[in-house]
Amino acid sequence: MLLLDTCTLLWLAADQKKLSPKAAKAIKKSPQLLFVSAISAFEIAIKSKNGKLSLPLSPQEWFSQALEFHGINELPVTGTIAVSSVELPSLHNDPCDRIIIATALENDMRILTSDKLIKEYPQAKIIW
Repeated sequence: MLLLDTCTLLWLAADQKKLSPKAAKAIKKSPQLLFVSAISAFEIAIKSKNGKLSLPLSPQEWFSQALEFHGINELPVTGTIAVSSVELPSLHNDPCDRIIIATALENDMRILTSDKLIKEYPQAKIIW
């Protein structure tokens, strides 16, 4: 099972040339095993509201359509994931990325990410 971080989701939906060859191959090889954390919807909405991300639709519509088009499953942020994200070593200060890491660990998933700080977590399995 593959968990896309927020940037990977954005690139898959809008600019696939930004995906690494390894990530693109993993996505193509396992299209039925793609997941994203609900925290990515939050992160996309924040970036859109702050003018750091321009979307052709509202963040909610964009997120829903991107998941549907690419066959991506959404995982909720559970209480266990929320607490686990806080208990991770303090290598990454972004709470959204910490939730993505905790989601992957809770569900034994590999993370598709180019984020160098996420790669610092020895227990995280990264594809990029």
